Amino acid sequence: MKFILNFCTLILILSCTKDENPQQIQTQGYNMLLIGNSFFLPYAQKLDEMAINAGFVSHNSINIARGGENGWAINFWNDSSSQEHLNIKAALDQGNIDIFGMTAGSDPDDRIAGHRAWIQYALQSNPDINIFISIPQIDFPETWASHAQSNGFNTIQEYYDYAVNNIVHDSMVDPLRAEFPNTKIFTVPTGWASFELTQMKLDNELLDNIDWFGPEATSLFTDQMGHQGNIIVETGSLVWLNSIYNVDLITNDYETGFNTDLHAIAQEIIDNHDSNYKQ
Repeated sequence: MKFILNFCTLILILSCTKDENPQQIQTQGYNMLLIGNSFFLPYAQKLDEMAINAGFVSHNSINIARGGENGWAINFWNDSSSQEHLNIKAALDQGNIDIFGMTAGSDPDDRIAGHRAWIQYALQSNPDINIFISIPQIDFPETWASHAQSNGFNTIQEYYDYAVNNIVHDSMVDPLRAEFPNTKIFTVPTGWASFELTQMKLDNELLDNIDWFGPEATSLFTDQMGHQGNIIVETGSLVWLNSIYNVDLITNDYETGFNTDLHAIAQEIIDNHDSNYKQ
């Protein structure tokens, strides 16, 4: 009888251990490699803070960035003698990257060339790696209205929605998924943070005194090109936090420093994102 009890106890312990390990792995945090430009890097950096705050104590990221088109995947790949190219490969060669994030910027003549090349390289040493593509806002916000109209859309929101679904999802993610059927590839709609907050500014719905352009702490944008101020970066980074770690933003207690409910805005962005392109 004692042997039977001990045997059952052993089985119970092993069963609990087997059930608990996946949860522990899931909640301890990812080792990430994030490459992009100045419309990408602020969110990668802010995610470090938010992930630790949310309890992902082993979260770690290697962030590699260059300005403008130089931060696109294709240009990181083609500049094979650059230090950034070598650093990306060195990080991947370690074989311990869980998630590899890139910006959506691409050559219109071959939208997936750079992403394909980096995924192929990443899989050599990281066969279980997950990939995400961050979809940034459109630059030069003062020209958004004319830019949308010149492309046949009534608003910049309509144009961005087209870019997300018809360009990034249909022309990039779907072909990449077809080439790498065993690799999870998802998207993060970062740019919606800019468009939602600018619309709230127009509608006088912001609960903070926020200027259009100026210092990052008190403005939507810091320059005419549209580099994002803190209120946009905080909101977009919450979108990242949910997209990558599936954190419930309504109960998350991260303090953004703003009166406007950025958690609710980010959650709405996530809720409206196509579930087929979530992690």
